[in-house]
Amino acid sequence: MNRSASRSAAILLLSAILLQSSPGKAPAPDIHWPTFRGPNASGIAEGFNTPTQWNVPGGENVKWKTPIPGLGHSSPVIWGNLLFITTAISGQTNAKLRVGLYGDIASVQDDTSHKWMVYCLDKQTGKILWEHVAYTGVPRIKRHPKSTHASSTPATDGERVVAMFGSEGLYCYDMKGRLLWKKDLGVLDSGFYMVPAAQWDFGSSPIIFEDKVFLQCDVQKDSFVAAFSIKDGSEIWRTPRQDVPTWSSPTVYRSGDRTLLLINGYKHIGGYDAATGKEIWRLQGGGDIPVPTPIVAHDLVFITNAHGRMSPIYAIRLDAMGDISLAENSTSNKYVVWSVPRDGAYMITPLVYGDYLYSSKNNGVLNCFEAKTGNRIYQERLGDGTTGFTASPVAAAGKLYYSSEDGDIYVIKAGPKFEVMAKNGMGEICMATPAVSEGALFFRTQGHVVAIAERPSSK
Repeated sequence: MNRSASRSAAILLLSAILLQSSPGKAPAPDIHWPTFRGPNASGIAEGFNTPTQWNVPGGENVKWKTPIPGLGHSSPVIWGNLLFITTAISGQTNAKLRVGLYGDIASVQDDTSHKWMVYCLDKQTGKILWEHVAYTGVPRIKRHPKSTHASSTPATDGERVVAMFGSEGLYCYDMKGRLLWKKDLGVLDSGFYMVPAAQWDFGSSPIIFEDKVFLQCDVQKDSFVAAFSIKDGSEIWRTPRQDVPTWSSPTVYRSGDRTLLLINGYKHIGGYDAATGKEIWRLQGGGDIPVPTPIVAHDLVFITNAHGRMSPIYAIRLDAMGDISLAENSTSNKYVVWSVPRDGAYMITPLVYGDYLYSSKNNGVLNCFEAKTGNRIYQERLGDGTTGFTASPVAAAGKLYYSSEDGDIYVIKAGPKFEVMAKNGMGEICMATPAVSEGALFFRTQGHVVAIAERPSSK
């Protein structure tokens, strides 16, 4: 290759790198992880190898470990070399978190003043670049003993980062930490609809798409889904929803000439026009405490939820229109390609990786289905049946990563044969879904953000 050609190739390579990392561009899934579960909530990052084995207490394949005070189940989000995380710091010396498989619904009694915080870390080193107190005060809504006051994952578009703190408001910062705007949405009372005194606090995460921030606010009274301007927080549209409290985050997906806002629910699962908020389709019939986020793969929308009479999985065509609810004793119709009534997930967002849909229950029972047909490939158990699972899985380099609440990360080989490749200890409670970027895994544990990456060979 001559000098001119070499120079042209170098310019093209540099341009590609700059395009991939510059603010405001479409997320590059191998580098940016801009929202809960990454681009389109897929949970997938390709292009780099990711580690199979590590041990945090022993330091094996630990790139860095940064303490984060308080409690938060929000996941890390990443743009380029910036990582963002939120937390809520109680006035109590030891704000307790109770994990495991149990059925208690009573709220935590903590009326001390809290601080709701946003942190920005250097992705390569874990150094805290800036931190800001978004709000200080006594929580307006109590939390579940397994939850936190900072459970909503922030979102970023490379120019701004948006943090949702439920009844304490919505906040937008620039990438250097300057507050651009904030919005008080009033009291958002999330809790068990059958026992209103059981307040569990807010869990739905904001989603940024083009010039809008989308929020799903299913609460005890006056539920709604809305779009706000990313520039100044002004409300663009708001659509009422007749549903009970939910903790699911919406998913935005462009399909042909329309952009869909996909919503999980109990009474009202639905697809909305992202530009106007107009309902496009709806489906009734689900578990009555919806948490998992809708995902899209193979031209299908996959939605699951659980609790109560039903725990379904639905595979819905992207061109669905109108009321697509299933007739009694039916598992499919014109728009619902397949469904199963009793193998859905309570807490965990499913994962479609390749040809297979992976859906885990909160007791660790993992189901693998053919994504296009619903044929079950296997059903196996992670853990010993006594450990809870809350974090949603992510996938990279042919591997699935499932986090137990106790802090054990199960690495599962992707494909039709169940194989546990490794079990790795984090040394702390792990409730948050990890992020993946440039071959590294970023876990949020009870007290830290931890970067896991394979160390270069010394050979």
